[in-house]
Amino acid sequence: MTLFAALALGGCVIAPGGHMSYDTEDAPDLSHLVDIEPITPELIGSLERAERRVSPMPDELRGQLSDYEYNVGPGDVLSIVVYDHPELTIPAGAERSAAEAGNQVRGDGTIFYPFLGRINVAGKTSDEIRLQLTRGLSEYLTDPQVDVFVAAFNSQKVYVTGAVDDPGIVPITNVPMTIIDAISEVGGPTSAAFWHDLTFIRDGQEERLSLYALLSEGDQRQNRLLRDGDIIHVPTAENQGIAMMGQVRSPGNLAMNRERLSLSDAISRAGGINEVTADPSGIFVLRRQPETSGKLATVYQLDVNDATAFALAGGFPLEPSDIVYVTTAPLARWNRVISLLLPSIGLPGNIRGSSQNLEDLL
Repeated sequence: MTLFAALALGGCVIAPGGHMSYDTEDAPDLSHLVDIEPITPELIGSLERAERRVSPMPDELRGQLSDYEYNVGPGDVLSIVVYDHPELTIPAGAERSAAEAGNQVRGDGTIFYPFLGRINVAGKTSDEIRLQLTRGLSEYLTDPQVDVFVAAFNSQKVYVTGAVDDPGIVPITNVPMTIIDAISEVGGPTSAAFWHDLTFIRDGQEERLSLYALLSEGDQRQNRLLRDGDIIHVPTAENQGIAMMGQVRSPGNLAMNRERLSLSDAISRAGGINEVTADPSGIFVLRRQPETSGKLATVYQLDVNDATAFALAGGFPLEPSDIVYVTTAPLARWNRVISLLLPSIGLPGNIRGSSQNLEDLL
């Protein structure tokens, strides 16, 4: 017996906050696949607490920014000044900038400097290089006064791609740079950007962050201090909307860019519910769960037999790729609803093809 055939034959009983259970003895226990949650004031309260993402900067990030120092690397250009010794200072002026006149760090991490020859500077801060030069020149000069700064930052960079105004390379400098800084440097997100997801890649490890929480809600937990080689990708909102299905007046896909939509927002934008054909107990929100959760999906149910329940819809936040389904069937025919919805979020190959079996049985 296929999964969906078992759903069709088994009488489905839904307990508030529980799983699906079945009356027939031979029907498999599918509670490990789908969770059912009624939309209640308690659920709305828990979601509101979870959505309050405004958070001050974490102590770890604050410490990283406070302790930040730029380490010189190959390709950088150093400007070195030895006061009262113009012969050791390459002048920069109207004809040549400091970046053009300075000492470029070679590929092996060294520069050549008079009296001292080739010295290694890679991986050192400007202050460490200044002390290194001061000690070396002290053998030839009396109390040398040396200053060192980076005239051109070429050795370290991050990459910002996707739906931003000017995607490309952003150099890392002696001013610490975070994700917010890098996105601002490339002109910010475009109108097509999907604010609810951001891919951050470091050393081959991918992390998913929320650009919406970071920029709109001030959630500094989503921010990171950037370092050489980091990649930031801002996706587009294409195929990231809310699917409105069933007995709504204008079924289709609702775009979800930089705003948050509630269930009532989505229903309103879809033209409202068809009151003639819709079942008041059958407003469902299907939300796919990550593979690590051990669940295929969570289905949230709103019963609007009491019109005041629409107030709950206004407090239920939707997430990208949610499916909102308004059914004609009473709750007892949940098996038909689940047969329609589960293929929409993508099922394993051995399950996907079995929905037709259920349609035949129904």
